[in-house]
Formats: sequence, structure tokens, C-alpha cells
Amino acid sequence: MTTEQQPIDLAKTAILIMDFQNDIVNNVAEDPAAVVANAARVLGGARSRGVPVIHVMHRGGRFAEHSPGVEICAGVQPAAGEPVVSKTKAGPFSTTGLDVSLREMGVDTLALMGVATSGCVLSASRWAADLGYRVVVITDACADRDPEVHRVLTEKIYVRQGVMTTDEILVAMS
Repeated sequence: MTTEQQPIDLAKTAILIMDFQNDIVNNVAEDPAAVVANAARVLGGARSRGVPVIHVMHRGGRFAEHSPGVEICAGVQPAAGEPVVSKTKAGPFSTTGLDVSLREMGVDTLALMGVATSGCVLSASRWAADLGYRVVVITDACADRDPEVHRVLTEKIYVRQGVMTTDEILVAMS
């Protein structure tokens, strides 16, 4: 956690889990099982505390047709009642009504998990910050095809907004 980071207000926070689809995770993450396990732990903590979880799936192009590769990974699949937002661009804001939904929920803080760190996470963090949301990237629940890009983003760029590990966000939610 960055030193200037303020405590998380769970009543105004939502978890965004983005592009945890089989083909994306298995082709991008260095250790797919670890990133899925960390994301699953965050989801479990959020669900047990009533923190909203929103799943974002990439649809279109090679992800247009339903197939096992397009489906959300086992272990991080939506629970009953959790929304699934379909997007057609890297980020979850430009082709969806996500901002409106979040505002209707009273959310002002987003905890982001996604594959890839340089794709959906980067786009979501920048767009969300521009819209006035507080952003926290859960670093070990994200992955990128290029480990060095992941490292630079999580250690040099996202720290300006906020970063936490899975263990840190679970403590913050307790």
C-alpha cells in the first residue's frame, strides 16, 4: 500500500474484475493459477463483507462466439446477482454504461483486478481517475504478457493512485 493511501470506505467501494476469461488469462499470465487464486481470494473477501463485485468480459472479435476460451475462469465466476458487463474495447468505460451504474450504486472507489495490466487495467484506471473515482490496483490479482511491463506499471505508475496486494486489500476490507 502506498504511504499516502487513505482507508477504504467499503460502503462506497466496488471490485472490478476484468477479462478473467480462460483464453486471456492462460495466454497472458505468467502464472495463471496464481493470479486466478489471488482474484478468488479478493472476491471471497468482498462477498463476505457485502462489497459489490462487477465482472467485465471482453466480447467481440475472437471473443464474439461463446466457447470455453471466452468463458470466465473457474474460481472467479460471477455469484448470483453479480453483474457482468460486456465491453468491446480494452477498457470497461467507453463501450458500456458502467459509470452510470457505479454512480447509481454510490461508488466512489474502484479496486481493480484484470488481465492484462497494460490493457484493461491501464485503461480502466486512467478513465476512472478522469471520472473522479479513487482507484486501487490489486497488483498480484493482475497479470500481463510482459512481466517487465507489469512491474513498471505496478511499481512506478499505479502507485500514484493506489496499489495493494491481495493480502493488503483483504486486511483493508476487514
